[in-house]
Amino acid sequence: MASPTNSSFRAACIQLRSSRDMEASLGAAEQLIREAAGDGAEFVATPENTNIMELRTKALFAAIHAQEDDPGLARFQKLAAELKIWLLIGSLAIRVSENQAANRQFLLSPKGGIVSTYDKVHMFDVDLANGESYRESKNFAAGSEAKIVDLPWLKLGHSICYDLRFAYQYRLLAQNGAGLLVVPAAFTKRTGLAHWHILLRARAIETGCFVMAPAQGGLHDNGRETFGHSLIIAPWGEILAESGEDPGYILAEIDPDMIQQARAQVPSLQHDRDIVVKKP
Repeated sequence: MASPTNSSFRAACIQLRSSRDMEASLGAAEQLIREAAGDGAEFVATPENTNIMELRTKALFAAIHAQEDDPGLARFQKLAAELKIWLLIGSLAIRVSENQAANRQFLLSPKGGIVSTYDKVHMFDVDLANGESYRESKNFAAGSEAKIVDLPWLKLGHSICYDLRFAYQYRLLAQNGAGLLVVPAAFTKRTGLAHWHILLRARAIETGCFVMAPAQGGLHDNGRETFGHSLIIAPWGEILAESGEDPGYILAEIDPDMIQQARAQVPSLQHDRDIVVKKP
């Protein structure tokens, strides 16, 4: 059960290697969630694309469901209630129309209820130098809302993967009370090697928040290679736990008192100024 308000709690990031096979992906996630809960985790978070990693449009829409019919969501709701944990599903591909999906995050209570949802705001549309090309907006509708929700211990700010590159979103969340920022992701290996640790530690330091980033890792059956290295980071920027490339989970103790300690030393959230950009 959850710890009393304002006390420390044990949190876990699940690392996956989701595939085109939805049942296999869901089964792998459930097994690791069970293991993390058995290891004392009270709050467990999974990565982006927990239910499927599928780039082909026709195959994606043949596999996914509307939220009310989604078997993965129902399965995770039952699991959260059985294990009596707070469960953050980093994202599921959820059908919202005939030809569009949402990259949607779910926070589930220890009773299995849906406490909050969040649709990824920033779409990853890019052509990489190595020939890789991604058009997330081809299949997914972008969200338009930043969201904060109460946990028993602190407030959680939602985000997903590519959102990480937009620092203003995290500043907005922190200035509105968030103390834990979640960044479930499926970072490519190339960009992960260059930027993953730097960006996540920067978001923690800039906001004085804990950051949890459960990730996809390894070579997926659709040919995509993701970086892995799930992280749990303290408000001062220290890495509390880190995984490698393979599926598994990491654990760390989250002490909300550390948030105020970090912000007292660098109170930058209070020092915004209105400035004007002038061009010559």
